Amino acid sequence: MRAGATEAKIAEVATALASDLFDEREKAALAYAEAMTFTDRKVTEELFSRARAHFSEAQIVELTAAVALENFRSKFNVALGIEAQGFCLVQ
Repeated sequence: MRAGATEAKIAEVATALASDLFDEREKAALAYAEAMTFTDRKVTEELFSRARAHFSEAQIVELTAAVALENFRSKFNVALGIEAQGFCLVQ
């Protein structure tokens, strides 16, 4: 929230792609992240072009690295039975 996100916006992240609270730049980043994360999806040329409309090449590399790192952490922690530390409560 330090970056300006409201509690209402954070609560709608799961449905962000259909929410009016998110602008097209945010929706492009989230769609890109979802395509990287879900095994039944891929980052298509169309999705990559959509991201390029909003982000520089360096920003896309940074976004890709951040999503990949979080995916790595998720798989790593589950494999080792590392539980959430309570920083983010998902309801």
